Amino acid sequence: MRIIFAGTPDFAATSLAALLASGHQVVAVLTQPDRPAGRGRKPVASEVKQLAEQHRLPVLQPEKLKDPAVQAQLRAFEADVMVVVAYGLIIPQAVLAIPRHGCLNVHGSLLPRWRGAAPVHRAIAAGDTESGVTIMQMDVGLDTGPMLHKVRTPITPEDTGGSLYQRIATLGAEALVTVLDDLPAALARAEAQPEEGVTYAHKLTKDEGRLDWSRDARALHDQVRAFNPWPVAWTTLAGDTLRVWASEAIHDQRREPPGTVVAVSPAGVDVACGQGVLRLVTLQLPGKKAMPVADLLRGRPDALHTGQTLGGAA
Repeated sequence: MRIIFAGTPDFAATSLAALLASGHQVVAVLTQPDRPAGRGRKPVASEVKQLAEQHRLPVLQPEKLKDPAVQAQLRAFEADVMVVVAYGLIIPQAVLAIPRHGCLNVHGSLLPRWRGAAPVHRAIAAGDTESGVTIMQMDVGLDTGPMLHKVRTPITPEDTGGSLYQRIATLGAEALVTVLDDLPAALARAEAQPEEGVTYAHKLTKDEGRLDWSRDARALHDQVRAFNPWPVAWTTLAGDTLRVWASEAIHDQRREPPGTVVAVSPAGVDVACGQGVLRLVTLQLPGKKAMPVADLLRGRPDALHTGQTLGGAA
């Protein structure tokens, strides 16, 4: 297969690496334009671009794909298929029609659940016990195309957004090569997505990381897991931001108002919730590194104590 690959972050680079190690030929790479990053705000190439340049592949970085000149460039590659993985730009119908077999997408959920930008993290935040990868043929809708292949994986109690993201990236890369190795057969058994069970995984925002102590402790724990390593769950302590990197849901029917610190020990900081207690295990004070509560208390024994209220005005 002659393949045009479109992707941007490390999740996509995993699939590109798998294609480069396969028997297929990547003839060009599309990726987002270099973006400012770091303290110096200097333009930084995406992970996909860095990998493509290591392999001396042609790299295109258009701001949009509706430009007829860009579409002409893509036609010139005479690709059998375009593979799209976390690219970040809308693919117009004119581009979908360019490759002989159309465009395939590696999507990090079991469609039709969690269409959209952040399927991995939304699955954890919602308390799902299973996730996976769907290889689908793209159409003009948002993750609405026919499904060619699915791979499932359990979401374990220890999974975070980061760990599940990495596992699904690997599963997706493997599934992609499996489909491409016999693409005509995969296309022949394509299955339309059912309307029942459709959910949308909107892009994560920092504000969503704020813990609402009136919620159930289990739901808050899932939020902490989902938002690790970004954007990280948080609350406030005496007006300052307190970031919560790890937690445990405790079955303890306390009567204290939600947000009240009910116990402090080296094992963690226990906070009353709408139902149950959330034990904060790894915390990050402003200007400090994330650390286990036991280490935090050794350096700042007065930082947290029973009776405090978390979650006031930031």
